[in-house]
Amino acid sequence: MAIAENLLEIVLDESARHGIRRVDRIVVQVGALAAVVPEALTFCFQAVSQDTLAAGARLDIETVPVVVRCPLCGELFEVEDRFDACPDCGPVVSGMHMVSGREMTVLSIEGQGDEEGAHGHDGD
Repeated sequence: MAIAENLLEIVLDESARHGIRRVDRIVVQVGALAAVVPEALTFCFQAVSQDTLAAGARLDIETVPVVVRCPLCGELFEVEDRFDACPDCGPVVSGMHMVSGREMTVLSIEGQGDEEGAHGHDGD
């Protein structure tokens, strides 16, 4: 629920900055290790956004894979669990640096503004 509330705060702030009066769609990227269940986030967001300009907005959630960098060769590669080996070096005992997989990013907010037609904002 706290994640949905934070997401709503971002959406409302960005909507105000860009003159969006009704939000129709929000695109969010969530890392595979971010401990976010898409269905739960959607449900919670619908609950917290009632009676706001984001009420009824479609929440599109894209999952970002876990990508690590090998400390030995610098290779970037996707992993499914912490025991995956570097494709070049094989098993690495320690030092894998996570590049992506825990983040949550608002990519875009689409909606209706003061003028006719849709306005959008690419998020940070």
